Amino acid sequence: MLIVMSNHASKEELDNVMAAIEAHGWQAKPIPGGERTAIGILRNTGPVDPAIFLGMPGVRDAIPVSKPYKLVSREMKKENTLIPLGNGSVVIGGDKLILAAGPCAVESERQAIEIARAVQKAGAVLFRAGAFKPRTSPYAFQGLGEKGLQILAHVREETGLFVVSEATDHEVCDLVEEYADIIQIGTRNMQNYRLLKRAGQARKPVLLKRGMSATIDEFFMAAEYIMSEGNDQVILCERGIRTFATHSRNTLDLNAVPYIQKESHLPVFIDPSHAAGRRDQVIPLARAGAAVGAAGLLIEVHSCPEKAMSDGPQSLLPADFERLVAELRYMNFKI
Repeated sequence: MLIVMSNHASKEELDNVMAAIEAHGWQAKPIPGGERTAIGILRNTGPVDPAIFLGMPGVRDAIPVSKPYKLVSREMKKENTLIPLGNGSVVIGGDKLILAAGPCAVESERQAIEIARAVQKAGAVLFRAGAFKPRTSPYAFQGLGEKGLQILAHVREETGLFVVSEATDHEVCDLVEEYADIIQIGTRNMQNYRLLKRAGQARKPVLLKRGMSATIDEFFMAAEYIMSEGNDQVILCERGIRTFATHSRNTLDLNAVPYIQKESHLPVFIDPSHAAGRRDQVIPLARAGAAVGAAGLLIEVHSCPEKAMSDGPQSLLPADFERLVAELRYMNFKI
């Protein structure tokens, strides 16, 4: 249920409605907007009778929300969510295509800063790199841990790029929140509900990747876990799903972008690198992601992919990334 307040409703009237919601054992979630102030009703176990609120002073309407994901739904919030970083110099979900680029993993300070400077020069505003790496093999490189996060903090100091890095479990999330500007929840953890709740308690934006076999509704419900804990700064990321195809690592679900934009107010990124799994497909998929209206692109870049400790075959060279950005600008995308 969404309680829509009158444009002239007083704070006292707003507080009275919230108190009435909580008196029934439900949770009241204020949702300020450009055209209206609304209050979402959460944690109700059944339908809510709109008559309870329609007669209260300041209430204009009571609208049932049909989706199981409430906070994520555009029924609950009509305006697109905008996520400013720092002093607002970068706004995710605005009129610019946000480029996040960097290696799959932090390998050394020299490597990270070299790549960061290259992608920044080309047009990236976010530096993406993992300090904790969940790998299929227990013998593969697992990341530098906190040392890697410290390197990322130094990258931010040296370049001014905002940093996004993955939290792989509940405890690691504490460290990532301390060092990074955006907390990434990877595909393997999309349904790690304890981690989602912890990310929902963070005071940093969260980039949530779609699970490799997840439906869009399951994706939305994972985001709902984060938002239900109080964190409204959620970025969704489509990174390809597993299908019968063998010509790429995953199948990039471009349909997901317009569908998500219709059903949700949250910004959505495209990760062409993990969808493709091979370098020659990344640039075409990145262009396609921008063309269908993604708010941003998450792209792996490495200065020496053949020696990369993780995901070298799908990483663009800095010159390739620069070419991609030039093509996007030629296509009239604001970067």
